[in-house]
Amino acid sequence: MELVRARWQAVIGTEGVFDPWAELQREVGRPLDPSLEARRRARRDELQAAYAPRAGVLEWLSQADRLGLPVAVASSSPAAWVEGHLDRLGLADRFALLVCRTDLIPPKPDPTSYREACYRLGANPRWSVAVEDSTHGVAAAVTAGLFTVAVPHALTVDLDLSAADVLVASLDDLTLTEALALARERAAAAAPAPAPARAPTRAPARAPARVPARADERLSPSRRPPDLV
Repeated sequence: MELVRARWQAVIGTEGVFDPWAELQREVGRPLDPSLEARRRARRDELQAAYAPRAGVLEWLSQADRLGLPVAVASSSPAAWVEGHLDRLGLADRFALLVCRTDLIPPKPDPTSYREACYRLGANPRWSVAVEDSTHGVAAAVTAGLFTVAVPHALTVDLDLSAADVLVASLDDLTLTEALALARERAAAAAPAPAPARAPTRAPARAPARVPARADERLSPSRRPPDLV
């Protein structure tokens, strides 16, 4: 039996209620042995533990370091889930800020997480770059005013991500420097850029306590270069 792909896609990048275990039981029309669910979760965790950063991600992070740009995570997932994967990948110290879903930070496509990240970094959204892989994520970044690069994965490659400013198969196809240049061109062609976005809520965002403040975060927003979010 094959689960409906579209049901799963509908909740990628947002807070969803799709439960594959409940869906499977509904499809077969009877309760299943709970031990099967435990085995499914164990297999899921095993597969997730094998995931490595997608192509181009490490190079983008290195470019951001060389340019002195802080990088943030704006996520529809809880902080514990995001932090767990960053720790597993050894990338926690590469991010200056985490803004994750809470009771006061709604999931995407609501733009609050991106607005909060820009506000906390003192970044102008029009000069900032977002990388997204889902329709909900693209909608959130675009609404928040960021230059949006869509990089679909196997489950989202057939979704409509055309609202993004750029669509690439991999971050290997576009450097961070190129993306920032495109963001500047877009900003120059548009109306005067707004002041750094203030999020509509002052909910606390999770920032890894072990991450030291970067030198460029101590500069005033008017003196800082464009930021990557």
